[in-house]
Amino acid sequence: MELMRIPVDDYTTPNPITVDELTPISQVLTLMDTHDVRHVPVLRGLRPVGILSQRDLNLVRNLSGVETLRARDVMISEPYVVHSGAPLGDVVFHMSEHKIGSAIVVGDDDRIDGIFTLTDALNALIEVLRGDVLTEPSSSYDESPTL
Repeated sequence: MELMRIPVDDYTTPNPITVDELTPISQVLTLMDTHDVRHVPVLRGLRPVGILSQRDLNLVRNLSGVETLRARDVMISEPYVVHSGAPLGDVVFHMSEHKIGSAIVVGDDDRIDGIFTLTDALNALIEVLRGDVLTEPSSSYDESPTL
């Protein structure tokens, strides 16, 4: 399999911790600390409408009035969403190019299948560097010696 064509699903964390858009920020902070996660998709019903990152929550953690804030008040309202089966190379390139820390992976029904984070990308890189991922040489690769 060509490395750039590996489906993002192969490295996606399934069944991520999620919260409803009306979840109090204090509860989100507790969930993130308890489950040791840095990104939490925000749902409206069963569909993602935003994402909360540890970095964003750290900015509001000590504000006065934080107890009145809800997930929808702090979330990034246009998260990076990819469909299951998207090529890993495309997803990682987009995340790198736009300095995005995670991608929400959805199925054909637009419901969350998982989350792909920078940690997942590093795990993929480790497998590549160790040679655990079999790749085919590209069609432009020529093994004949040059004269």
